Amino acid sequence: MTEAVKVRILDQDFTVACPEDAKNELLQSADYVDRKMREIRQGGNVVGTDRLAVMAALNIAHELLAAQAENEEIADVRDRLARLDARIAEAMEGS
Repeated sequence: MTEAVKVRILDQDFTVACPEDAKNELLQSADYVDRKMREIRQGGNVVGTDRLAVMAALNIAHELLAAQAENEEIADVRDRLARLDARIAEAMEGS
């Protein structure tokens, strides 16, 4: 079931529908977006809420893509370790 949740970003209220079990994640996301937009605004180089929102979205997307790339690297290392572990197990069985 969904519920209407009020979030506040840059002193503006927004009502967002979300599943009840996702309310905490929505509130955390809104807080994160609010902090990012405030950081950019404090930098003084961007004027206007729309531009702040776009810059925050770009920064957050960059963070997401970097995290995804790191996760792919970690998955690759795990795969290589699993193959190495299998080879060690085979060698130990053969001795």
